[in-house]
Amino acid sequence: MTDTTERTALVDDLLARMTTKQKVGQLIQYFYFSLPEGAGEGIDPFISRQPQAVETALAEGSVGSLLFVTDPAETNRLQKLAIEGNEHGIPLLFGFDVIHGLRTIFPVPIALAASWDADTIERAQTVAAREARAVGIHWAFAPMVDIARDPRWGRIIEGAGEDPLLGSVVAGAQVRGFQGEELGASEHIVAGPKHFAGYGAALGGRDYDEVDLSDQEFWNTYLPPFKAAIDAGAGNIMSAYMDLNGVPASGNHWLLTEVLRDALGFEGFVVTDANAAKDLETHHFAADAADAAVRALNAGVDMEMGIFQPAFANLIEAIDDGRVDTARVDEAVRRILVVKEKLGLFEQPYVDEADARRVLADPAHRDEAQRAAERSAVLLRNEGGILPLDPDSLGSVAVIGPLATSQRDTLGPWVFDFDLGETVTIAEGIATRLAGKASVVVEQGVAEPKRTFPSMFEQFGDTSPSAPADFDADAALDRAVRAATDADVAIVVLGEQQDMIGENASRSDLSLPGDQQRLLEAVVATGTRVVLVLMNGRPLDIRWAAENVPGILDVWYPGTRGGSAVASLLFGDTAPAGKLPFTWPRTVGQVPIHHAITRSHAPQNQDKRYWNEESTPLFPFGHGLGYTSFEYAEVRVDAERVGLDGTVTVSVDVANTGDRDGVEVVQLYLHQRFGTSSRPLRQLAAFERVEIAAGQTETVAFRIGPDERRYWSAATRDWVLDATVFDVWVGGDANAQAHAEFTVG
Repeated sequence: MTDTTERTALVDDLLARMTTKQKVGQLIQYFYFSLPEGAGEGIDPFISRQPQAVETALAEGSVGSLLFVTDPAETNRLQKLAIEGNEHGIPLLFGFDVIHGLRTIFPVPIALAASWDADTIERAQTVAAREARAVGIHWAFAPMVDIARDPRWGRIIEGAGEDPLLGSVVAGAQVRGFQGEELGASEHIVAGPKHFAGYGAALGGRDYDEVDLSDQEFWNTYLPPFKAAIDAGAGNIMSAYMDLNGVPASGNHWLLTEVLRDALGFEGFVVTDANAAKDLETHHFAADAADAAVRALNAGVDMEMGIFQPAFANLIEAIDDGRVDTARVDEAVRRILVVKEKLGLFEQPYVDEADARRVLADPAHRDEAQRAAERSAVLLRNEGGILPLDPDSLGSVAVIGPLATSQRDTLGPWVFDFDLGETVTIAEGIATRLAGKASVVVEQGVAEPKRTFPSMFEQFGDTSPSAPADFDADAALDRAVRAATDADVAIVVLGEQQDMIGENASRSDLSLPGDQQRLLEAVVATGTRVVLVLMNGRPLDIRWAAENVPGILDVWYPGTRGGSAVASLLFGDTAPAGKLPFTWPRTVGQVPIHHAITRSHAPQNQDKRYWNEESTPLFPFGHGLGYTSFEYAEVRVDAERVGLDGTVTVSVDVANTGDRDGVEVVQLYLHQRFGTSSRPLRQLAAFERVEIAAGQTETVAFRIGPDERRYWSAATRDWVLDATVFDVWVGGDANAQAHAEFTVG
């Protein structure tokens, strides 16, 4: 076994003096649950006993990391227990799910991806890292870089959508935001890209179910974002729960060593997802917990994330009887200790509690969150230029829908340390913007829908609002219809509650939950102008709305200052410029659906694959309107032919033909006409977010070289570059029409 991990004098000295038990302790991470007041009913008994068990382990010096602690006083207390309980004074590494903010909540990750703006994404995670580090968190279990092409999968909300290039750009930006210029940078934390690998391709979009991926999909589609995250310097990788092609990911030596270490060059440490090492027994892959520990460690796992009774506790016996090589244990321990040293934890393991309060209250963080929300929104439809609304011409506005006033839903899922009191809802944002100009009437309209099977987060007290027991649905609908009838415009806020998406939140259909469709149709029937504002993390079935509602703005779950951002967009203070990071299907029967399909048989009938309706998307990948219009001139390629290793420059003039400054995300798609394998009909190869003043034209140029054309072929089982002809399309979405071609070879 070759140990390629970094060597330092401090770590070498520690390893030489540590006992086997102390080494194994460094490989174990425990949850530490501080249950909110009132939580408890339905709580797993193991979870309720967790704090006492963890503190006992800390006193014995047999814990390397904790997660789920956000109170700086508590991190200091637990850190002190760990250091005093370990004869070598080795500090703890604290981790947390810093997914889209800690105290300041940013738009959900799929929304940030919709900005197609690496700078915005990096800035968001820089704020998140600063807040996290201030309270004693050293490591984020993010970004999630899984490609997702089936929106039934709830965790689509945590990633960047369907495309490997966009996913790679987003992954790199998030890692740089979390970690800074290098691991250990001041006010930054360790990034932990997840879930390695292929987790987003679960069968039927069912979370935790197995994944069967072809090799070409694995290498060409699902791995590039991980490579980008590693190239950006990610210090950690999280292994996945599921079976990958019949072998559990957290016990898969080929995946965690041959691919992750050898092919991608990862040098940091690998942690399992929660209980994923122990779950090798659940998978009927390992014989028992001890066998699970051995197989996970030998496959390439360095640390087990355990809720209770970690499998890695069995490693001491496995080392003694020779089932685990001590060199492999030292390799894993070294990787973890090196990270602790780089973070400066041996010199300064504690945090300044007063400074933490100052950082968490920084108003600049809230401003950054609003900026991100404004840049992430996607204008799906704007018939007749209904948006932006003119606040000076409005006498009355009806804001309708169960999500319009919900602070918790405005934040979205996968946040745990938020401040509801400072969260601006959409209704509040609109009322504030129109204060002194127009009256605003707010009506819920329908009851909040509920899941058939409750969210796993309910046991911790984290739920979306529920309608009171005496809620009168008919009366609420009547009030909403009357409000719309009397208003100059009705803004209807619909979508999924935050506990309907995320982990353990897959769906078998994509309809608007509950009675929301009924509410929308009733409001539209009043004849009042209607704008639909969607809060969501996946595409929903809005076929009816796309034909009957003139304005549709997707604001995702926009975060702490979400309502202020939405009001700014609706009334034209800022303009939407986001683009869809996924293909939006018409119905659930089309999924999985994505833009990068091969030409296949009978391409002339591609839109007629189903006999009962079009098989085209409702909105294409990359779609997004603004408050101005753009025209693309002829695409130019600087060379008709280049060699196999050559590069061409593709340029296009983009004109803003409207009377308002705007932003366009210019997208370039490639198609290889023939070669070793069939290649996608449209493959995103480059993009740039460009500001163009009203009436002005900007030239956008892209370099297309070997890296943009290389792919992994199932024919050769290797990476190839083909001598062939390439089609190039440039435009504002995957249906781009401006075309050129060039020849390679």
